[in-house]
Amino acid sequence: VVVYSPHDADPLNAGVNLFMEKYPNVKVEVVAAGTGELCNRIAAESANPIADVLWGGGADSLAAFKEYFQPYVCANDEFIGDAYKDPDDLWIGESPLPMVIFYNKDLIEKDGLTIPESWEDLTKPEWKGKIAYCLPSKSGSAYTQLCTMILGHGGKEAGWDFIKQLYDNLDGKIVDSSGKCHKMVADGEFYVGLTIEKSAIKYADDPSVGFVYPKDGTSAVPDGVALVKGCPNEENAKLFIDFVTSKECQTEQSQNWGRRPVRSDMEVGEGMAKLEDLVLVDYDFDWAANEKEANIEKFNDIMVN
Repeated sequence: VVVYSPHDADPLNAGVNLFMEKYPNVKVEVVAAGTGELCNRIAAESANPIADVLWGGGADSLAAFKEYFQPYVCANDEFIGDAYKDPDDLWIGESPLPMVIFYNKDLIEKDGLTIPESWEDLTKPEWKGKIAYCLPSKSGSAYTQLCTMILGHGGKEAGWDFIKQLYDNLDGKIVDSSGKCHKMVADGEFYVGLTIEKSAIKYADDPSVGFVYPKDGTSAVPDGVALVKGCPNEENAKLFIDFVTSKECQTEQSQNWGRRPVRSDMEVGEGMAKLEDLVLVDYDFDWAANEKEANIEKFNDIMVN
């Protein structure tokens, strides 16, 4: 089975090794690269597919390429909520990634400020110039945050008024890599930052920082797994998809690599809220995928004006 994957090397290798232990007769070949690069490769190879499975990459990225995937209902379907699956079964979520507001407690207390609880709070004057946010054109997670805020504050048209307010409060300070958002908050260069839960959770032992799930609606866009249309090793590919959505693999990925399980029959890691306890916006994967260029252009126009 040929697996294309953008996952970090350690969780990727751990998952593949576990699969090979369970199915010693199946040879696994891994091609690791970024999500965009792998999706473009799958599209370019579509007349004669090389990949069998794409494991990883945000579901909004997978939605943009779903014509190159074929439907598959995995063996663990009953444990995966509809919000984490393509309605036509062209991708399956395997690890939801909630967006959070990460904050520096020491700086906030020193200035007598109140910890922000919502995206809305970040448009208040006291946060001007104190927010770390990455350019959506540079980061998939920053783009997901942009779509989340638009969809949670008036929708696809009216939501842009909220983005203008937020951008005014960034005061021209915008970072060029999503990894910098949490690092710069932890280092005391910004008071708050927009980041992904799995980045914020890494600081669990640091008492000077913390994070909140925005109460005006976050998103939990999952990393997905998809079966490549016309793939050469279809049966082994299905076996692999069943495996990465299995309790065994999800437990290993959660305990050792801090990845949130998608399964409804599993507990989340320490410090994470349960998905059912979060306020989630109705995230439109197809809109986020198909309008990505237009949405990024709109954001860049706000920056220029």
